[in-house]
Amino acid sequence: MVAVNRQTHAQRRLGLGLAALAAVIWSGAPAQAQQAEEKVLNVYNWSDYIGDDTIKNFTKETGITVRYDVFDSNEVLNAKLVAGKSGYDVVVPTAPWARQQIDGKLLRKLDKSRLPNLVNLDPGIQAKLATLDPGNEHLVDWMWGYTTVGINVDKVKAALGTTPLPANVWELIFNPAYTAKLKSCGVSFLDSPSEVFPAALHYMGKSAYSKNAADYAEAGKMLQAVRPSVTLFSSSGYINDMANGAICVAFGWAGDINIARQRAIDAKKGVKIEALVPKNGAPLVFDTMAIPADAPHPNNAHLWINYILRPDVQAGLTNKVFFANPNKAGMKFVRKDIAENKSVFLPDEDLKKMLPPEAVPQDIRRVMTRTYTKFKTGR
Repeated sequence: MVAVNRQTHAQRRLGLGLAALAAVIWSGAPAQAQQAEEKVLNVYNWSDYIGDDTIKNFTKETGITVRYDVFDSNEVLNAKLVAGKSGYDVVVPTAPWARQQIDGKLLRKLDKSRLPNLVNLDPGIQAKLATLDPGNEHLVDWMWGYTTVGINVDKVKAALGTTPLPANVWELIFNPAYTAKLKSCGVSFLDSPSEVFPAALHYMGKSAYSKNAADYAEAGKMLQAVRPSVTLFSSSGYINDMANGAICVAFGWAGDINIARQRAIDAKKGVKIEALVPKNGAPLVFDTMAIPADAPHPNNAHLWINYILRPDVQAGLTNKVFFANPNKAGMKFVRKDIAENKSVFLPDEDLKKMLPPEAVPQDIRRVMTRTYTKFKTGR
């Protein structure tokens, strides 16, 4: 599903005219300097996370060529930003990682005068982001969702036999009594310590973003108990593996699991995929647009961010990738079946139980990474 452009030709021309004017006056820089920025934009985003014609339409409207690269973990993105001179103009870090990057002076402040479409955003989402980015000075939400468990309904039922699905869906991946049965049809984990540990700690009754190193040691022991049953570590490939029946359980992002569900429906082979909603809560995920401090084309980056914040454009992202978006003005453009999918746009009673993201200090992140490596290698 692609973004639907409901603006009139005159509205588009007016929007572009205003954007062009803003580009000239931005930061008080001379008009000649602003005009000298080449018509290029380098974007680094998550895989499977953009509409079919998002880039094409942006280029058509602005004349700016987009060079679009993808990653599948915050660790990869962060390494590029820390190394410097990545060449990217817009990156999409998850909010807690973005907080770390703000602290490290790796992201530049936004010029909100160049982002008039900020008015379209849900104040509640903005407020949640402001806990990590005070004043929303550096970050704008791209999409949001949560980590959860996805299942191949029929294969899981067959593997569990007479054992019913647990009331706490996290049991499916964190309780050896379940994972041992499910190993036969394939169990996948996200290949990212920063995604695995918040859910694991929450399952254990601890703070999802604990600052206590001992909590991670306990979580590591729990994870080692299910390690023999984990058949795949993947942060992107698991989508197709779910869709084609190669795995039956995935610890992943709800949006990705819904992508797999749609691909299975389109394939018409009888594969039934479901993204489960943890009734006792799950870590929320806010992926954000940000401009690296050393971005070579910051003016074009602002044009891109403002374009994405157009109601029809951001709704088009949801229609393609099945993640919720923060654009209140765009809900009328979201496909009816997606807008009504309660594993995409969570009902209030479920949303209240979800865990807002928090940043963790560097020493804890190192503990997390070491503990995860031991889990993944089985040592």
